[in-house]
Order: sequence, then structure tokens, then C-alpha cells
Amino acid sequence: MRFQCSNVWFYAFVVALIIFLLGSCRRDDPTPDCTDCDLTGIPFSPTPRTVQVPVDFPKLEIPSDNPLTEEGIALGRRLFYDNRLSADSSMSCASCHLPEFGFTDGNAFSLGVDGLFGKRSSMSLANIGFAFHGLFWDGRAAALEDQALLPVEDPLELHEDWARVVNKLIRSSEYPTWFRQAFGINDKREITRELAVKAIAQFERTLISANSRYDALFIRFEDFPTEEEQLGYDLFFDFEPAVPDAECGHCHGSALLTTNNYFNNAIDSVGSLTEFSDLGRGKVTGNYLDNGRFRAPTLRNIALTAPYMHDGRFQTLEEVIEHYNSGGHVTENYDANMHPLGLNQKQKQALIALLHTMTDTSFVQNPSFQDPWK
Repeated sequence: MRFQCSNVWFYAFVVALIIFLLGSCRRDDPTPDCTDCDLTGIPFSPTPRTVQVPVDFPKLEIPSDNPLTEEGIALGRRLFYDNRLSADSSMSCASCHLPEFGFTDGNAFSLGVDGLFGKRSSMSLANIGFAFHGLFWDGRAAALEDQALLPVEDPLELHEDWARVVNKLIRSSEYPTWFRQAFGINDKREITRELAVKAIAQFERTLISANSRYDALFIRFEDFPTEEEQLGYDLFFDFEPAVPDAECGHCHGSALLTTNNYFNNAIDSVGSLTEFSDLGRGKVTGNYLDNGRFRAPTLRNIALTAPYMHDGRFQTLEEVIEHYNSGGHVTENYDANMHPLGLNQKQKQALIALLHTMTDTSFVQNPSFQDPWK
């Protein structure tokens, strides 16, 4: 009997030890107290990078405390594609922003590391450096540096703790050198989440898309559009009095093909503005009239970024055009340009032909934007 009790206590001790070890693995590891943390022997001479912005684009605003450098951009690209930013090392920022999908992920809702779906569709990062009126669908982040902080700790996304991420980077055999080269830190322990997101933001500001067939046809005038593409252009921008106004240019105007403003585009039928299942911009501002408004995404590479809308409800461009042609659902704050358009089949197809000219193959295939870990 005494022997059996000893076994019971032994097994209980083993189980308790395993539980303790598993639990401690998820805790923040202490910042290393090391003898090899000094980085001053590594040269720090960052190379300034000037990004070529098309003449018809707005100015690319660069924060004074985060200038673009070759070293910072390279570091940001590595971090953007690094699975170590997630709790189980299975996902990265790029998991929801893949080049081949126009830096979206092709899903209505993205799947996080815990097998849980997010609440909205991932947005394209094409020309994201020009989004001066807030980021995310609801504009809750003011700048790229602010935006990059959030997915890491979001329980529906990477679900990691920044303190743990920083410790992974400090313990890396490569990252301390890269942080030294990019930001001039003198000690491994000077790596911070703020420096990490600055690097990611630098990389994202280089994601400029401006070399589609649309640009060649209607911006640089290097070629002639087909009759169908020209009709789509005239419908889109209302430049030709003889064709109807498809009302697209109000939300997707300028060379960016977005105004980066927030609209209720009448996709939901609600009795009052408090009934939206997703309040969108209104949840951020607290303004009742902002309920149901979302940021207009860029239409650059739109043919690659299905499904569409903040909740991915439309699978095809044809469905999107049908929605706008119908006029949508009237609500108190729906956009004034929403009304039945009365477009015929030829005109709807012309709009779709125009949207396909906006695909920038050189952008999605740019070697500088691909996964550096492969």
C-alpha cells in the first residue's frame, strides 16, 4: 500500500511539473542579462532611400522620426514576413497580405493563429503609405507605425505579446545586427516594439503600385484603350455627357483610385443607424452619423482582391457592379451618390473591363516585395 501511494505521489509530481513548464513557456521571458549584448562593433551607416512617387500621386509623407533607409526597409520586410511575430510561429503579417492577392489574402475573413476568424476582410496594402485619413476599415490607426502594433496582440490575428516578440528578436542570431544597422542601437536589449513597427512601416511605404494598364492608357497615354475600356472610363468618371454617370469617381477618384474617406455605400438594410452589425467608423468616432461607414479601398489591383466589401459579401466584380447599379438600401447617412444607375449589360461589362486594366503585374511580382525568407 505504501508502494502504491508513492507511485501516486510521483505521478502527481510529474504531471504538476509538466503543467508548470508548459505554463512558463507562455510567460514573458526575462530580458537577457548577457555579456554579448554590445553591438557597437557593428558599423552603423544607414543608406537613405528616396522612393520614386509618380507625378500624379500626392506627396508621400515620411515621419521625421522614421526616415526611409535601405537598412530599415530591409529589416521591415523581414519582420513583415516573419512567423515569429505570432504566438505559435505559424503566421506573419504577410499571412493576411499576400502579394499575389494584391496584398490581401483572398478570404472574406482571415483565420488567426487560434483558428478564429477575424471580423473583417483584410485590406490591400497597395499605396498604403498614402492613406492619410486613418488605417483599417474604420480608421482607428492614425499612421502605419500605429497600425503595425495592433495585429500582433489581436487575439483574432497573431495573438502574441510584444514583450515576447521583442525577446525572440533579441535572442535571434541575426536581428540584433539588423536593428543596429537600421537604427543604430548600441545594445541588443535596446530592441523595442516601437523600432520593430517603424521598420515595418518603412517597408510598407515602399509598396507603390502605379504601373498598370490603366496608368499606361489614361495617365501616361502610352497606348489606346479598347472601345469597351474607354466606355468604362467615361462611365467611371462621368467625363462624357453622352453616357450615364456610374458615380464611381466620387469615392475612388484621384490617381490612387480612392479618396481614403469613409462612406456608407448602402450595402445593409437597417431600420436605424444603431442596427448595423458592424458600426464601422462610428465605433471609432462615437458619431452616430458615422455608423455603417467604412474606408473606401483602392481599386488598384481590384481584380486580385476578391471577395469584396469589409465583410467579403460579394464574391465577384459582377456582384459589386450589380449592387451599385441597384442603388442599394436607403439609410439616414447613406452616400448621396447612391441611387439606381440604370446601367445596361454593355455598360456594366465596360466598367468591369476598366477595373481589370487596374491590375499592376509588376507590383505584385516585384522581387523587392516578396518573402525574403524563401
